[in-house]
Amino acid sequence: MSGYVGKLLRVDLTTGRMTTEPIPAAVIRDYLGGRGLGAFLLFTEVPAGADPLGPENKVFFSTGPLSGTLFPGACKMDVAAKSPLNSGYGSSSIGGKLAAELKFAGFDAIVVEGMSREPVYLLVQDDHVELRDAGHLWGRGAMTTEQMLKEELGEEMQIATIGPAGENLVRYACIHHDVGRQAGRCGIGAVMGSKRLKAIAVYGTGSVSVADPAAFLEVSRQAFQAVKSAETHEQWVREGTTKTTEWVNGTGTLPTYNFQAGAFEQAPSLYADVARSYVVSDKGCYCCPSPCGKYTYAPRYDLHIEGPDYETVGMLGPNVGLDDWQALVKANWLCDELGLDTISAGATISWAMECQAKGLLDASLTDGLDLSWGSAEAIWTLLERIGHRDGWLGNLLAEGSKRAAEELGQGSIAWAIQHKGMEQSAYETHSATAMLLSYMTCDIGGHHGRAWAIWNDISMGRDKVSPEKVDKVIELQHIRPLFDCLGCCRFLWVELRLSFDQYVAALQAVTGVKRSYEDLMHISERAWNLTRLYWMREIPEFGAAFDAPPPRFVSEPATYGPTAGVFTPRASMEIMLADYYQKRGWDANGLPTHQTLDRLGLLELSPWR
Repeated sequence: MSGYVGKLLRVDLTTGRMTTEPIPAAVIRDYLGGRGLGAFLLFTEVPAGADPLGPENKVFFSTGPLSGTLFPGACKMDVAAKSPLNSGYGSSSIGGKLAAELKFAGFDAIVVEGMSREPVYLLVQDDHVELRDAGHLWGRGAMTTEQMLKEELGEEMQIATIGPAGENLVRYACIHHDVGRQAGRCGIGAVMGSKRLKAIAVYGTGSVSVADPAAFLEVSRQAFQAVKSAETHEQWVREGTTKTTEWVNGTGTLPTYNFQAGAFEQAPSLYADVARSYVVSDKGCYCCPSPCGKYTYAPRYDLHIEGPDYETVGMLGPNVGLDDWQALVKANWLCDELGLDTISAGATISWAMECQAKGLLDASLTDGLDLSWGSAEAIWTLLERIGHRDGWLGNLLAEGSKRAAEELGQGSIAWAIQHKGMEQSAYETHSATAMLLSYMTCDIGGHHGRAWAIWNDISMGRDKVSPEKVDKVIELQHIRPLFDCLGCCRFLWVELRLSFDQYVAALQAVTGVKRSYEDLMHISERAWNLTRLYWMREIPEFGAAFDAPPPRFVSEPATYGPTAGVFTPRASMEIMLADYYQKRGWDANGLPTHQTLDRLGLLELSPWR
């Protein structure tokens, strides 16, 4: 089928054997690509009960049918594995140029399995594939490694790396690419580290086949024109995601002091106009007409970095009490060089700071480090300790907030703000019932990317409990991950209002297969339910208890800002969750019914058929 190469590269690190395999047409038909393909491969290839950091786990790099084409924003790749953070389904999206380059090299996906005895990196140059020694790279930072490999292999190489955090099996280690793009969530960098795979370097000279070139060029031209003429285009290019900071602070949804509040008094020092004053240049991914990346320079520390983006601002700024932009840039730089997810890192550090504030971590446990809110030195020191698993505290925090709280005890689990073991991203949900429901039911844990419902809370009434909100969460959980199946960035749809009809038209022109919006949503729903099955298979006791909200949002009032004194009653979220289960075709314990699995063609994959 056009739009696909039709094959994957399988790399066995244990034996050093590399093979090329066809991807069955039925899998492409049923799961489309990207996230859908990754979820299917993870479910069918990694045995039940596999150790996330053991040789049986695998890493799946999967492109979509639009990846590497000339449609705007066709730059995305899904990276899937069993998550070391929570032993459930792990999936993370990465932009930049890697997805396109993999298609140009002649592959839709890479499957990495087994475990190398020594550090290696994978080199893919069209049909030439080899594993090379990475001993000289082991221990190096993620950005440093990328630069070293470009100097060694050529600037045209597209490279994904891990840093010391991945090597040291930090459970929220990420994968780095293109000087500032990450597959950040779920700890898949630690899976690469466990396999001693330091990097993947890809270069291709091929192209992506298109069924109807004339139709595709026309729909792409129209899409580019629509994006460039959008009313918000100029602001988006100027500010990127940092434009969100002022909005969330004004609406009381900016995470502050470990989600105790939804506004930060010093937030204006982190607003987009301040961020822009340090920008050297705008930076975009492959085939992007609206570059949201901001290449930034912090003169105080002589550091260049892409970012910080909004999620990093929220989690390593107000949520840890930091109000200094240049200090935040340094924290971002440390995360990128160490290979740490900025969201989980910020959330876990904020948990530790609250633990000290409440008397649970004294100087004897912190090696004398003062974890006061807003201390840049404490934040930087903790990031270094986490990335290297240095000392008792660094080792504890490298486990993530849930595991750390379970070890420390003393009630500290109440302020580990996480869902299914993964830290909540940067939207405060004391009074945001749709966003809280989307976090509770997210297929990977506390992530906003699957359903950014906070806007619906603001527009529909933030404390409202309604069937309409539940409908919206489900709709978003289908359409937003669908972009990850297509291999496209969703920002052009979210921020610049590019019509989804244009994505449908582009897909038909590329593949030659007509699929309606409803067909695509059905594929996304199938993938969503398959990942639910994965949780059920891996965790026998999995059910509604795993969708419970963090206690903070349903029992403690927010302390400051527009939502001060407010929290959402637990009973309200129970009502919404029950309605969500019913509309999804799941039983009262949140498990897909036989009828739902049959409707979605998943019965043959269900171990309970």
